[in-house]
Amino acid sequence: MPDDVDGCTVDLWSLVEGVVVESGDLEGELVLTGPWGSERVSAPHPALEEALRRLELGPVRLANLEAGLEPEENGGRAPAADQGDGHYLLLHLERLSHLIVRTLGIDDLSGPLLSALPVSPVAHFALAPLPGRELVRLPGGVSFSVGRDGVSVQAPDASYRVQVHRPEVVWVLGLLVWPVTPDQASAALALPAGVTERILDYLAAAGMATKAEGDRPRPQILGRAGPRGSA
Repeated sequence: MPDDVDGCTVDLWSLVEGVVVESGDLEGELVLTGPWGSERVSAPHPALEEALRRLELGPVRLANLEAGLEPEENGGRAPAADQGDGHYLLLHLERLSHLIVRTLGIDDLSGPLLSALPVSPVAHFALAPLPGRELVRLPGGVSFSVGRDGVSVQAPDASYRVQVHRPEVVWVLGLLVWPVTPDQASAALALPAGVTERILDYLAAAGMATKAEGDRPRPQILGRAGPRGSA
């Protein structure tokens, strides 16, 4: 899925903290050493190698990675677009989901909204828009903890832990105590268009928003939450 789907939010990618990218023993081989041991990537395209080394440094937009790779005849790396309309990087990075942090940013100067950090060697971040009228809620057994980096959210069967960076995400999590649709959540929160839905998409991909089958809808939401709204 492309980033900037709503013109306001930004999808960012980075390697899990502590993951090291090194050259392997075989020619052209890369070795990624992380929390679950070492993983070898045989003969990666130069675009993938360059992307992994940049992700090792911190969060990056995939579009920026592709734009920053110049053709080899100009002395740079081969562009990702050579491998099929720019989907090469996305395809191969998704195969390494268990080593990649997915961060939701927003087009302002206040920092990212949340990060989904893999906590399982089989973690796969399947990001897709939630249907606007589908009831979702927090999964059973979800727990919240407060640490030096802010609020952390986990669920027993989830392959990801969500690190909350800004209060807007807390507002959305608060609505998920009751079954709620993305449409209802967007109407209740005083956030730019599409931001609430994108937060919900990330929470769902991380296992922190699940389909509310057989649950009753939440009570009527009165007013709009947030600094620009009123209760």
